[in-house]
Amino acid sequence: MLRQAPRLLARATSMVRARAFSSADVPASPTVDSSFVEAWKKVIPNIDPPKTPLAFMKPRPTTPSSIPSKLTVNFVLPYQSELAGKEVDMVIIPATTGQMGVLPGHVATIAELKPGVMSVHEGNDVTKYFISSGFAFIHANSYADIIAVEAVPIDLIDPNLVQKGLAEFTQKLSTANTELEKAEAQIGVDVHSALNAALTG
Repeated sequence: MLRQAPRLLARATSMVRARAFSSADVPASPTVDSSFVEAWKKVIPNIDPPKTPLAFMKPRPTTPSSIPSKLTVNFVLPYQSELAGKEVDMVIIPATTGQMGVLPGHVATIAELKPGVMSVHEGNDVTKYFISSGFAFIHANSYADIIAVEAVPIDLIDPNLVQKGLAEFTQKLSTANTELEKAEAQIGVDVHSALNAALTG
């Protein structure tokens, strides 16, 4: 009986017209494809049908008619959430194209992040994080989702360890024999150089 489930799933998903997805498409309450549920119950009556991603998503607030005064930021790492729904004045992120300031009303953008400093401005308070890499998703409704692989507040970084790491990776880069060793050493040099610049600048 379970062997027919993939076929039913494929048939149910092929009926849905392909189109661009946006968080504005997420309905206010979870939707259920009744024809799929009926077909599932005929084949596997003892097991609940699987839920689709729409069942787990919260609807994104609609784009306001005027620019809001605050930017709502979600800043997450693989193991924790640093900021969740935090309203701030501005965020400056280290995009691969250069430092990028994000204010309320920013145009919808996806930016790849490079090692560098991300600063969160809330009134006169500025919180700085060093991030290794990741992506920033800026939405048209003044929401920004920032996903980093690793991040640490700047004030927790030891300058002596940064200098030591930079020297070690520079040495490894000069003595590397294989392309893999060179690539690993170059990544270490880039990250430690960015850490050093964050602490000195």
